[in-house]
Amino acid sequence: MAGEVAKAVDTLDDFDVSYETNPMGTVIEAEDVGELFAAAQAAHEAVDGDRVSTVLKVDDKRASEGSASEKVDAVERELGRAASDSPAE
Repeated sequence: MAGEVAKAVDTLDDFDVSYETNPMGTVIEAEDVGELFAAAQAAHEAVDGDRVSTVLKVDDKRASEGSASEKVDAVERELGRAASDSPAE
C-alpha cells in the first residue's frame, strides 16, 4: 500500500494545506475548510484500487488560532522532553 499512499500524499502538494504523514495516517491542516475537503477528495481519488477507505476527522477550532504542532509542543512542555521515542537504528 505504500505506493498508493504515496500517490495520495503527493496530491496534497497541489493544495494550500500543510500535512504530516505518520504510521497511522496523515494530518492535514488548512485555513479554509473548502480547501481541506478538496485536498482530501483529491488524495482519495489518487488511490488506484477497487476499494478505497478515507477517514476524516475535522477539528474546526473557530475561537482561537493554533496548529497541530503547537498541540504537540504543549504536551512536550508538560513532559519536559520530546513526546516521541524513536527506536535506534
